[in-house]
Amino acid sequence: MTRRTVIKAAGAGTLASGFATSARGASRAAGDTLVVVEKSSHAVSFYDVASGRRLETVGLPDYPHEMVVDSRGRFAYVGHYGVRMSSTAGEGGAAVFVIDLVGRSLARTIDTRPFRRIHGMGIDREDRLYALSEEKAVLLGFDAPATDEAPSRAVPTHGVKTHLFTLSRDGERAYVTGLLSHTVSLVRPYDAAVPPLLVTPGQLPESSCLSRDERTLFVGARKSAALVAVDARTMKVRHSRKTGGDPLRVYTLDDDRLLVTDVVADTLSVWSTDLRPIRSLKLDGKPAAVSLHPAEPLAYVSLLGTDRVAVVDLERLAVVGGFGTGSEPDSSVLLPAAS
Repeated sequence: MTRRTVIKAAGAGTLASGFATSARGASRAAGDTLVVVEKSSHAVSFYDVASGRRLETVGLPDYPHEMVVDSRGRFAYVGHYGVRMSSTAGEGGAAVFVIDLVGRSLARTIDTRPFRRIHGMGIDREDRLYALSEEKAVLLGFDAPATDEAPSRAVPTHGVKTHLFTLSRDGERAYVTGLLSHTVSLVRPYDAAVPPLLVTPGQLPESSCLSRDERTLFVGARKSAALVAVDARTMKVRHSRKTGGDPLRVYTLDDDRLLVTDVVADTLSVWSTDLRPIRSLKLDGKPAAVSLHPAEPLAYVSLLGTDRVAVVDLERLAVVGGFGTGSEPDSSVLLPAAS
């Protein structure tokens, strides 16, 4: 099944009672492992998706946040934000944690000082790593993150309180959101001589995603309660649509559809790429972040407040399973069973 076939039916989704994994969900999840950043447990944990059993927990310094995994599934890279939320005062952390996904352990730590509050993380198709310093508003690059002891490069973003970014597949373009400047910056990670190109898509833009053809950037403007489509080259706003809530995270499902988390309405919603609402699913908790299965129409939704991961069937837009986690699960990555 391809992502183009996901979620074709219209109508409202429903919340399955409880969190027991359905037979259909269990058969799909057999052998899969979900790696979850538990920011207030100060850890990364490994879970067997079919049973919800915790396989291992790797303790980390206080408040890790975002995470990416290399193409081989060998290492995960976790930013040390060092404070609980963006509104929390403090210097924050100054490191990238390298997690051995085979040994399920902390392999080493990359010191990023003087760049602090490392939050947004990205990795390109060449497995080059990128990490965003919110405190310095600088995007760091690591050409060989498996062995690098320090950043290979650093590029200013010209935003304020830069929190997250979306990366083109080749790593040549990064789109950085500024929470206090209310901007999105198009940054060239490999040419700092090119000044960033900025747009103001609305108030408090936090997350974004690129269309499959990488021509359109979709932005969630939280205080404006809007989804915004931006030309990914010119950075001109093409279209904006009110969501009526708080669009915390935006993800590309396929050529035609987006997935949006709302932490006011506690919903997971499907929108068309021309910004029309399609379906919505009420959740038992605030959806902080989502990871998508690379081969199956399944989403793993981290729920704040209830400290759970909900497994959502994207064909039916229904919860088909889930399990408890540590405190405040955030970003996650699905490691499929070995074929």
